[in-house]
Amino acid sequence: MSRQKGIIKLVGNIGGISFYTSNGEYLARTAGGPTKEQIATGSNFRRTRENNKEFGGAAKAGKALRMGLSSVLQNMADSLLTSRLTSLFKMINNKSVGIRGRRPIALSQNKELLRGFELNGKNSFSTVFNAPFTISANADRNEITVTVPDFIPVNYINAPAGATGYRLLLACGLVSDYSYDQGTQGYEPDVPDQNGLGVVAASDISPLDNVSVDFDLTATFEVEEAFGSGVSVVACLGIEFYQRVDAADYLFAQGSTMQVTEVF
Repeated sequence: MSRQKGIIKLVGNIGGISFYTSNGEYLARTAGGPTKEQIATGSNFRRTRENNKEFGGAAKAGKALRMGLSSVLQNMADSLLTSRLTSLFKMINNKSVGIRGRRPIALSQNKELLRGFELNGKNSFSTVFNAPFTISANADRNEITVTVPDFIPVNYINAPAGATGYRLLLACGLVSDYSYDQGTQGYEPDVPDQNGLGVVAASDISPLDNVSVDFDLTATFEVEEAFGSGVSVVACLGIEFYQRVDAADYLFAQGSTMQVTEVF
């Protein structure tokens, strides 16, 4: 593997050299390996085709969660979120039984695997926000509530240098279970109408001081139909930081973090 240097960056195959990008870097390597046709039809690549189908389904499930949380990802997520979610949903897929290449991706049966997932793998929510809180859902799971009892911000929040304020965010996304569809030859959501929906509730911006404060955040899905049993509500709690300049609060470019705290 070699890194490309210079003004012009290449992507593709030229003269037996494959040019590509990975994690924001432009790289080059000698082209080789089986052809696309060999992988698609060769008997030696049956297991590869099975894995590719399941990875494709895991990628779709991860995309559904990203869609539900899309309004907060710009500040909360790291550059590897897509691949990390795909790996996690592939892990969920591996726990299912059935024919390889067609095993379901049932988050509803494996919710514990997503709990505690960090949207930013380099900045853990629990190391930034240490105040105790509770999270709950109503019977229909369309109303999620986070309650943070009285706490003193400077004692429980590890803020970045220069921050003067913060706010808490409760972001919730719906993710359907996925099943293999023989007609499309791929994975499709069991409940497509509810898959990928999202809602966010945010507190006011509060000062980072030694005055006791408490929070109640409620995120409500405005839906007419009850959620199906194959739909999971992924609830995430996050925090972002601000700096006050001339009576205006400006969002910090760093320090924001969010975690999947519960899956209902």
